[in-house]
Amino acid sequence: MDANVEHAKADLEQKKLDWERAQALYKDGILAKQDFDAKKAAYDLDVASVAQAVAQVNQAKAQTDSARGHMQTQVAMLRGDQNALDLTAAIAPFDGVVTNEPLREGETVVEGIQNTEGSTIMTIADMSVVTAEVKVDETDIVNITMGQPADVTVDALPGKVFKGHVTLVGDQALLRSTGVATSQSTTGTEEAKDFKVVVTLDNPSDELRPGLSTTAKITTAHKTNVLSLPIQALTMHDPSTDKKSTDGVQAASTTTAAKPVPIQGVYVLDKDATGKLRAKFVPVTTGITGATDIEVLSGLTDGQEIVIGPYSTLRTLKNGSLVKRDTAKPITPVAS
Repeated sequence: MDANVEHAKADLEQKKLDWERAQALYKDGILAKQDFDAKKAAYDLDVASVAQAVAQVNQAKAQTDSARGHMQTQVAMLRGDQNALDLTAAIAPFDGVVTNEPLREGETVVEGIQNTEGSTIMTIADMSVVTAEVKVDETDIVNITMGQPADVTVDALPGKVFKGHVTLVGDQALLRSTGVATSQSTTGTEEAKDFKVVVTLDNPSDELRPGLSTTAKITTAHKTNVLSLPIQALTMHDPSTDKKSTDGVQAASTTTAAKPVPIQGVYVLDKDATGKLRAKFVPVTTGITGATDIEVLSGLTDGQEIVIGPYSTLRTLKNGSLVKRDTAKPITPVAS
């Protein structure tokens, strides 16, 4: 810029000399009017060029001073940010393991504002407290309460059982197909529903990782020294099938009786007068249910022999039907 100004000034000096010479010659009548005007225009043009060059220099200096001011402002902000960074320490409120690190050093992060969440720098899991979230069918959730013991198995660690206890029982039903709470579903459906139950492990292992698939067996009740029978022996019996004719003549009822309600019970072995074994239906009152057995509250005594078989067979069995013991040993599967 300064060189342009000096060049313009030198050119102006030359044009000034030409202009002064032209004035003298024009005064003496030697120079034509046209040439005189041309010298005057050239001189005026150079004056304007010098003024323009000087203005450009001044403008450039002003822009430089402004840029320098902005730069100093940015340097001051950078120093402030560096000082704030040196004074900032992000400390997790608990000891844990970093399970996810979506950002790396040098990447841009943003702060959370109003309803917009900030950037997630990393995810830390507190492995000192490990919980298992399981789904319990709606027919069983009424038996689940806080503090009940549970055995948790992990698919990735076969053969290991982790002891735990129930720490949360969900109060909203979840649709089995979508996992959405019924209160949030906009469409009515009759599909099966589950409830979320959280089991906290008593002694977690270092082998556990977040997200592993688990299964929990929750003990809803526990009793010792009780009479029990296999669930397979329990059936429903229709009392109307016990009616028999008298002297070969079928009894006729003059009134319309209500439809009999099936009774829960089992068939016990009973010998008739000829010594043959017959199936005798006995109503049974039951208590808590286990995986394979059910508690007997009344109706049976210890040592009685009962009939076990498929439910479809027991349902069609008549009271007093002849039966025999199956003495064949069960087939033991051969390992391949």
